[in-house]
Amino acid sequence: MSTFFLGLAVFFGVHSISLLALDWRDRAAAAMGLGAWRIVYSLISLAGFYLLVAGYAPARATTGLLYVTPPSFRYLAAVLMLPVITLVLASVLRGRIAARARHPLLLAAILWAVAHLLTHGSVAGVLLFGSFLVWSVATWVSLERRPARPPMGFRASAADDALAVAGGLALYALMVLWLHARLFGVAPLSLP
Repeated sequence: MSTFFLGLAVFFGVHSISLLALDWRDRAAAAMGLGAWRIVYSLISLAGFYLLVAGYAPARATTGLLYVTPPSFRYLAAVLMLPVITLVLASVLRGRIAARARHPLLLAAILWAVAHLLTHGSVAGVLLFGSFLVWSVATWVSLERRPARPPMGFRASAADDALAVAGGLALYALMVLWLHARLFGVAPLSLP
């Protein structure tokens, strides 16, 4: 369980710098150089993510259940997950989807977290997915209150939305039909 908690602290700690210490972040990035800042930030984020992934299964096995939802909620979760990968791709492929969603990666994280909260009532699941939900909403509110920065990603082209949708649907199908069960041991649409 300690690996899981350490992962939560590291991952969300580094991701909350902009929420809690924006001026410090800007000064640190300027002092280190933007490229070096991004490398350090990414390495710390990856370490936190690794700890989350490594610690989640053992934490889930040793914590109790807070709630149990009807098995049919898997289908509701599957519907909520349908646009998630498309939104993730749209955050890099800056087409109309990204412009309409305003913060496509945060919207993807919110939908992902809600979908998983509908089907994971363990203490570890609620901590993991609830943390992503709270952080995503807080970050969205923060971004709406501060000056916009240029988006990171490729230059926009007319094909961006088509690529995001086609890629998102293909990866969604792969995840639902095979990859989710292979990676996480759970087939999303099979009833227990």
